[in-house]
Amino acid sequence: PHVDAAAEEIPLEIPADTIALRRDFRDILTHTIDPKDAKDFDDALSWQKLPNGNIEVGVHIADVSYYVTPHSIIDEEAVQRATSVYLVDRTIPMLPERLSNGICSLVPNEDRLTFGAVFEMTEKGEIVNEWFGRTIIHSAKRFYYEEAQAVLDAVADPSKKSPILGHKFERALTDSLISLDKTAKELRKARLANGAIAFEAEEVRFELDEKGK
Repeated sequence: PHVDAAAEEIPLEIPADTIALRRDFRDILTHTIDPKDAKDFDDALSWQKLPNGNIEVGVHIADVSYYVTPHSIIDEEAVQRATSVYLVDRTIPMLPERLSNGICSLVPNEDRLTFGAVFEMTEKGEIVNEWFGRTIIHSAKRFYYEEAQAVLDAVADPSKKSPILGHKFERALTDSLISLDKTAKELRKARLANGAIAFEAEEVRFELDEKGK
């Protein structure tokens, strides 16, 4: 209870002076892609086409350290827990839910503090420039894997309906997924050509009835 109480004291509003110290990505298209049953969203992708024809891809990770300071009550509890525990029917979080599912979760339509690794890349995935530092983002969309794939499938086959039809950023989100998919395939091809091993495994999932069976 005392850890939850400490978490409740953390303000939700992000101070202007904190924002001023960060690279601002709130006007750059950003989204998350996670499993459909994901409980929290701690990484996001930003994407934009640059005037020189290259793309800028940012990988943004929730900046938990802004809220959890060393040796604080929340930090000490997190050290004891070591990690979040994911069971079939529940999650036992390392951090209070106000953080793990709240202000540290990169949900859409909210400003969030993050750390970013930002790369200017050619369409073949060659890195031209890179930057690392504190960022602030505003996610436009939470994709789950199947939904992101359905968008790509609809591009490849016009007879299929895109699941984001009518979204205010439909065109930009679609362009982002197409570009990221193409770049990822180029990087994967190069990685395998250099001797990487591709591990393929089916992920086990459980479906529970109303009694938890």
